[in-house]
Amino acid sequence: MDSSAPIQNRECGLPRDLAQAAADLAVVRQAAQRGTDELAARRRAAGGRLTARERLELLLDEGSFVELDLFARHRGTGFGLEKHRPPTDGVITGWGTIDGRTVAVFSHDAQIFGGALGETFAAKVHKVMDLAESIGCPVIGLNDGGGARIQEGVSALAGFGGIFARNVRASGVVPQISVVLGPCAGGAVYSPALTDFVFMAADTANMFITGPDVVAAVTGQKVSREELGGAGPHSERTGVATFVAADERDCLAEVRYLLSFLPSNNQELPPHYASTEGADRSCEELLRLVPADMRQPYDVRTVIEQIVDDGEYFELHANWARNIVCVLARLDGQTVGIVANQPQVLAGALDIDASEKAARFVRTCDAFNIPLITLVDVPGFLPGTDQEHNGIIRRGAKLLYAYCEATVPRVQVILRKAFGGAYIVMDSKSIGADLSFAWPANQIAVMGGAGAANIIFRKELAASADPEARRRELVDEYTEHLMHPYVAAERGLVDDVIDPRDTRRVLIRSLAMLRSKREVLPARKHGNMPL
Repeated sequence: MDSSAPIQNRECGLPRDLAQAAADLAVVRQAAQRGTDELAARRRAAGGRLTARERLELLLDEGSFVELDLFARHRGTGFGLEKHRPPTDGVITGWGTIDGRTVAVFSHDAQIFGGALGETFAAKVHKVMDLAESIGCPVIGLNDGGGARIQEGVSALAGFGGIFARNVRASGVVPQISVVLGPCAGGAVYSPALTDFVFMAADTANMFITGPDVVAAVTGQKVSREELGGAGPHSERTGVATFVAADERDCLAEVRYLLSFLPSNNQELPPHYASTEGADRSCEELLRLVPADMRQPYDVRTVIEQIVDDGEYFELHANWARNIVCVLARLDGQTVGIVANQPQVLAGALDIDASEKAARFVRTCDAFNIPLITLVDVPGFLPGTDQEHNGIIRRGAKLLYAYCEATVPRVQVILRKAFGGAYIVMDSKSIGADLSFAWPANQIAVMGGAGAANIIFRKELAASADPEARRRELVDEYTEHLMHPYVAAERGLVDDVIDPRDTRRVLIRSLAMLRSKREVLPARKHGNMPL
């Protein structure tokens, strides 16, 4: 069958009248869809891979997909292009619904030019992104392609530029979700990098600027596609992947789940769901889960489970910068973003990666009207030459900046300790938290008692006949005067000291009060975040 021949003439002949044309339409559409699906299905079924249309069927509510530009085909000539002009040009675009809410979508078809982007392909994606921005709905891209279509040269590169510009224009306006289900190489990786959330399928997805062959040719280093840019490296080391799923089906199911926490655009509030448990539920287990010994670790996610509705939350970047935890959850049916130090990893200290991870999360929540809760148990910033020389000053400031500019309701809860600059950065009252609460065993200070005594009383300890005994006395004295649980409350830097069992109740009441919060910021083009 000649793929360059007009579809209608090839399949049906010229229509005799309007009724005949209408009757022929179903045949024409089926022919166009066969061109993108039948060959793909045969080649991919053996490997358990889904076609571009099958992915959309799983992602969207049944029967809701409305396709745009089914009959679009490239206009390229030369290098064999004129002999192969399949309908859709390698990307399926349109809109549908997820849980009844409209979303715009595009899905790469890897069986047409390997999913590589050409001029017509890009124009289709531009159109659907413009549509999403104009109506205020999320846009979801299912990525499975080999970058720019080499045969179309600079036109393909310009197509990518148009996508990137739209990613930036829509940033913070509508949620943008990238789902990487196969290769994503070269310039193609920058669109996912500009979006709000990146999903990767564990066994099939990979992302890199230059592939293994180029790396080997330039550096002599032999590396597989998975080692170079698979879901493992991007979820554990680079932070590119927000979520990793076992396979394509799980990946698409998790996209649907994520959207249940998000508004359709920045002018709306997130969806509200009726809670199955009372707002006044007591959190008795918290007394057992958090040790009184400041040096003893625990999993802060168990604290989150006790506080939120039904113990359910959705963790972002679960395997990257694990010394801080960022989750979406619900309190009394309302979406909240929770940032929490993780004492199980690096004692919960802030480092470069943790600061950048939390900063990104805070800005995402602020963009989409999601209140922020910060659970604090932090000994400070991680010390070391690696941290200093790799820019902890500049990069740690990103989290400080993100909190300071956030206008959504912000509530801080100090679980145990909050020391030094890390206390300030973890959304303290001094940088604009609306409310701050502390558990009754909390300690807030410039540093721990032992470190403070060593500095303040260095000469006295050196002259003491029994330095260790005297150090213990001085530590106790410093702790009693400057680190007891009520010092910050006496100065108004903590609004109340609360029973841990009341944490859920206090948070729900606080957020209910803050729901009408409004802030007017100074007029400016934009701030200058320390990037």
